[in-house]
Amino acid sequence: MKKPRSKSEEKRQQILDSATLLFTERGFADTSMDQVAKQAEVSKQTVYSHFGGKDELFTAAIERRCVASDLKDLEVSDDQSARTILQQICARFVDLILSEDVVRVHRVCVSQAVAYPEVARLFYKAGPQQTISEVARVLEQLDARGDLVVDDSRYAATQLLLMLKGEARMRIEYNVEEKISKTEIESYTENCLDMFLRAYSSR
Repeated sequence: MKKPRSKSEEKRQQILDSATLLFTERGFADTSMDQVAKQAEVSKQTVYSHFGGKDELFTAAIERRCVASDLKDLEVSDDQSARTILQQICARFVDLILSEDVVRVHRVCVSQAVAYPEVARLFYKAGPQQTISEVARVLEQLDARGDLVVDDSRYAATQLLLMLKGEARMRIEYNVEEKISKTEIESYTENCLDMFLRAYSSR
């Protein structure tokens, strides 16, 4: 049975929901802590008590949208093959990067990267960098148990994740009306995994 949230946890979630909405709609520069408090229907002091400042709040919002709970603290199960483990990670990652929320956050951060470089740095640290680190850690474990041969786990993780983005994400980024079908995306994802496993196979 799931433990019910405390009032403090509920308020934190309320603030985070409101901040995420405002950041994705208005961008970092045009979102204030006052606006977040008003949107969340809490006091400004309450916002600061949960999140020390605007940077911390933005980072939490990005982590929530661009990493998500199923791409954090990834585990390697002893009874699963390397392919099965990586299939799960690949599917989760592809679902994540094609989601509307993540695309919106990415567009906001890229559009403000020149004028507000600190926003881009926060986005990269909370989103892509954290995801790469999580996948790299899994690859290190697969290397340690002899399933793969990975000399540079971060390099390999970056290769896999960037390869997975593929044409489907590219079409979304360029707002191409015709989207790639789910079947094609799944086929492409499997193909990427096949290529990756061939490159890093221990056999």
